Amino acid sequence: RRLNVRVNIELLSISNPVHKKDLAVRLTDDTDPFFLYNLVISEEDFQSLKSQQGLLVDFSAFPQKFIDLLQQCIQEQNKDIPRFLLQLVSSAPALDHTPVSLNVVETNPFKHLTHLSLKFLPGTDAEIKKFLANCLKCLKEDKMMLEEKLKKTEEDLTRQLSYTQQNLSEKSRELDKLKNEWTSYTTALSNKHSQELTSEKERALQAQTQYQQQHEQQKKELENLHQKSILQLQNRLSELEVINKDLTERRYKGDSTVRELKAKLSGLEDECQRAKQEVLSLRRENTTLDAECHEKEKLINQLQTRVAVLEQEIKDKDQLVTRTKEVLDATQEQKVILEESSEEKQRHIEKLETTIKSLSAELLKANEIIKKLQGDLKTLMSKLKLKNTVTIQQEKLLAEKEEKLQKEQRESQEMGQSLQMKEQEVCKLQEQLESTIQKLEESKQLLKTNENVITWLNRQLSEVQMAKKLDTPASAHGGGRAAVSPHNMPDRPSFHSSGISHPISPLYAFQNFPEPTHSKNANSQCPVQLNSQLLKLSRCSDAHTVPAAGHPANKENGDQLGLQSKYFKRKDDSIPLRGLSQNTLNLDYLRPYLPTKAQPSPKAAGTPASAYFPG
Repeated sequence: RRLNVRVNIELLSISNPVHKKDLAVRLTDDTDPFFLYNLVISEEDFQSLKSQQGLLVDFSAFPQKFIDLLQQCIQEQNKDIPRFLLQLVSSAPALDHTPVSLNVVETNPFKHLTHLSLKFLPGTDAEIKKFLANCLKCLKEDKMMLEEKLKKTEEDLTRQLSYTQQNLSEKSRELDKLKNEWTSYTTALSNKHSQELTSEKERALQAQTQYQQQHEQQKKELENLHQKSILQLQNRLSELEVINKDLTERRYKGDSTVRELKAKLSGLEDECQRAKQEVLSLRRENTTLDAECHEKEKLINQLQTRVAVLEQEIKDKDQLVTRTKEVLDATQEQKVILEESSEEKQRHIEKLETTIKSLSAELLKANEIIKKLQGDLKTLMSKLKLKNTVTIQQEKLLAEKEEKLQKEQRESQEMGQSLQMKEQEVCKLQEQLESTIQKLEESKQLLKTNENVITWLNRQLSEVQMAKKLDTPASAHGGGRAAVSPHNMPDRPSFHSSGISHPISPLYAFQNFPEPTHSKNANSQCPVQLNSQLLKLSRCSDAHTVPAAGHPANKENGDQLGLQSKYFKRKDDSIPLRGLSQNTLNLDYLRPYLPTKAQPSPKAAGTPASAYFPG
């Protein structure tokens, strides 16, 4: 069977005649007063129990461990399959004052382990009497305590009853007063409401009539305005259509002229490209350098823009942070104010709720009367809303028509703007055509001047060769002799200062002269570039060249052997001469062949041609 048993554990200290400690354990049942079993364990008995059951705890720690085991049994007593059990086993079939063993058992799926087994002896008559006397004594003490509590509670309840009865009588009087006041107040309110309702009905009827009259007047005015605006817009539309036709005709004419100009442009561009291909060979080096400079400038501009954008973003973020801080401070202050006001309102609401509950029942009747009146008002308002919806729809139709007219106006304006843009493009193309034509004329003039320069130089060289042949005898130059062609022309003019004996043709004079193997002079192969220093040569020839007697070429030129100075100015859009080498030549080679009036200065004699010859 299963019982609820009370276990009392006590440590008894005995000092006579020797100081000892004993552990007393007592088993009792609250339902059966004669159920009593005792166990006293001394330190010597505990040692024998420890050796028998294999305990690992000392006598001082044994009581606490025993209590822990009992608590585990109490925790698992309500489970279907408890882990820890307390078994009270007796040898007799019933508990008839025979020794009993108390076992603490742990259940496993494999085995029942007994952690501790203690043998209890049944209580003697004297022990049972003592136990019962103690129980009676405790019960009497509890009874006395309960009687004192009962008396105190009765006195308190009688006091509370008398106090509540007095309060009830006072509150009933107050209720009667409030009922009387409420009835008078409700009658007054109903009278006021009835008067106000009648007055409001009259006002609503008057307002309705006024609104209807105003609405009819506004409707007539709007219809008149709408008809006028439609007539005006139709007139505008007709004018705009006429303007649009004129503009389209102009556009077609402009397109035809643009096509003709484009055809002319394509022809002119082909000619320009042929002329520019020769210029590009000299400009490629400059373009590469310009491209590198442009790329570096782009990189610098990109970096500067990035820096500016980052600085602006930092400033914007700082401003946002300051604004958010200000908003936070303001919200916190408002929160504190609102919390204080909400607390005050809650207190006031609690006070009002008590008064409203008593008044709500009687207000419901008044609300029913008011609801009926509100229903009548709603019917009137619905009729007004229908009239308002009709007017709103008419206004929407008017607005849509106005939007359509505005769209047509915008489209006409856009067409005018596009036509203006195209006219501007035509003007730009005409300007480009004029500029290209001017450049072509300039290039043609430059070509003519270049041809004149080439012919003049060829004449100069031929005159120099003829003069050298006639004036200088072959015996005066110590080993240098000029070969004569079959037509009595100097075939190989000899250069005595340098040791070169190659012939110089009119166009070959400015090309590279090959150095012979027996030449010892370091300046025998001095390449020269045909450049603007030839201006000096032309000026010197004007100053100290005289045509030979009886020579027809000098007579034809007269005094003006050189060209004007404007043909030797440097120009960027110049075209190099074909047939002339750009290698360099020292002017000392040509000086003996130039007819002179007076010896040139030593500076002029030794100056090399260094600047570029213009196009």
